[in-house]
Amino acid sequence: MFGFSRNHSKKERKTYNYNLDTAVEVKLEFNEAVFGCKKEINYKYKTACKPCNGTGAKDAKIENCRTCGGVGQVHSRQGFMTFAQTCPTCSGSGQSKANSCKSCSGTGFEEIKGNFTVDIPEGVNDGMRIRVSHKGNIAPDGSRGDLYLQVKVKEDSHFVRHDDDIYYEAPIFFTQIALGGKIKVPTLRGEVELEIPKGAKDKQQFTFKNEGVKNVQGYGKGDLIVQIKIEYPKTLTNEQKELLEKLQESFGVESTPSEDR
Repeated sequence: MFGFSRNHSKKERKTYNYNLDTAVEVKLEFNEAVFGCKKEINYKYKTACKPCNGTGAKDAKIENCRTCGGVGQVHSRQGFMTFAQTCPTCSGSGQSKANSCKSCSGTGFEEIKGNFTVDIPEGVNDGMRIRVSHKGNIAPDGSRGDLYLQVKVKEDSHFVRHDDDIYYEAPIFFTQIALGGKIKVPTLRGEVELEIPKGAKDKQQFTFKNEGVKNVQGYGKGDLIVQIKIEYPKTLTNEQKELLEKLQESFGVESTPSEDR
């Protein structure tokens, strides 16, 4: 069962008009995200304008909002129903500035450049947010919000990452599929040996446990998934053509070789 409640009291709101929490994008190389790193962060944060105490009003003088009359809400009527919504002018505070502060042009804040070095943990991924406490904007009373680092990770030229798993495409020559064999496959931390079974299929996948990315929350490591890609020669010499024809005949397959054009 659902119910609705009405709140007729004026919305309490901070006198400054900016959020204490803020965000900045941090770009990481693929390996920096996988193994962690130290990163210098350069950004801007807001601090309250001193002459107006963050209000944006000249001499910090504010008055009742003229749009809502200081109530913090405006009403609209549709048919026989009346709806109340937050005042768009004062955002529900019921107050507005009489005249704009000249020091901050009415914004209520000034922006300051800041920088610091942060430890990026091992295993972060594209799209994650890292919270850095007490590095955000500053309120008139001195309290400070948090800074959120929005992680943007560049793609790697060899590996593809999905969550904590890593994918790698290994080119395999067609004779290796026919004969079977072993190849060296790169990993995040070195190499592993992949045994190619005879008759393996194109795009067949092989999994190496715990060869992926370390989970950022400490829940073990992901896997390395190797997907093979069968490759064939684009051109053949006359000698190679003869050898392939003899091999084909040895299997009892008869066909007329196509003429080169």
